[in-house]
Amino acid sequence: MRKILVTGSAGFIGYHLSRLLLDEGFVVVGYDGLTDYYDVRLKEKRHQMLLQNEHFSAHVGMLEDMNRLHSLCMTEKPDVIVHLAAQAGVRYSIENPRAYIEANIVGTFNVMECARELEVDHLLMASTSSAYGAETDMPFHERQKVDTQLTLYAATKKANESMGHSYASLWNLPVSMFRFFTVYGPWGRPDMALFKFTRGILNGDPIDVYNHGEMYRDFTYVTDLVRGIRLLIDAVPEKPESADDIPEWDSLSHAAPFRVVNIGNGDSVKLTDFVDAIEAECGKPAIRNLMEMQMGDVPATWADATLLKNLTGYQPQTDVKEGVKRFVAWYRDYYQV
Repeated sequence: MRKILVTGSAGFIGYHLSRLLLDEGFVVVGYDGLTDYYDVRLKEKRHQMLLQNEHFSAHVGMLEDMNRLHSLCMTEKPDVIVHLAAQAGVRYSIENPRAYIEANIVGTFNVMECARELEVDHLLMASTSSAYGAETDMPFHERQKVDTQLTLYAATKKANESMGHSYASLWNLPVSMFRFFTVYGPWGRPDMALFKFTRGILNGDPIDVYNHGEMYRDFTYVTDLVRGIRLLIDAVPEKPESADDIPEWDSLSHAAPFRVVNIGNGDSVKLTDFVDAIEAECGKPAIRNLMEMQMGDVPATWADATLLKNLTGYQPQTDVKEGVKRFVAWYRDYYQV
């Protein structure tokens, strides 16, 4: 049985990925800091559910704690590392930038050092659609030059991509980076829009709708996302003999076994339509507090998912209305409302 280390295993995406990997017969070693950025009880519950499978083990520690992380890696010796743990949240990076440097830069460096020493079969690390920053040429594709990040969160993720390429080049370490696009679904983070909108509508509280609703996002359902990650585990990048061997649709580096891949639905949905879908499932109208654009935000995201499809044969496909329906059903059940 292949063993996979998943950092951020008590997080939203890490929980869903770990569950999928366990269902497919992998041994999963979970590592999570259980920080109080949001309700720790939600994170603990995710780990508790995963621990019902005998092939899952949960370990608590910070990415910045190299001794703890290194000891775990050398003891467990995973075949693959999927690095999802990070200080998340675009908004919070404006309030507490140091947390992003420590977790996303120092922490990712520590993960890469462990992967290098272990000589893992594949290191996969999470990036973000925010890396596209101020780019307006959409749909976004992985071969675009992206040097206009608008928040420190996005900048740390773009830095992770550069760090990953350097390790791939120096140590012939296969590295795949995936850029997520507005992930949503059951067991999501309470600071995310769908969670806040659902809570506000059900409670009869106003919800803040930024840029007066003139926002567009490529909403990606979480189980679609983790299916993409699972399939990418087997799509191990190899350094090409020459740049001429790289297909025009591929982001594979000509200098290293390194690739960046979008994981998105390939569709851009207007924010007001997203709110309409939540209203329909909640059975109540939203009290919409129309706001100006927030600092560091972008008006639109839209993924070109061609590369993911060409590498894996798979493309996310859950419709927003169906995804919202599943989330609201989970929310009502979990919070008994």
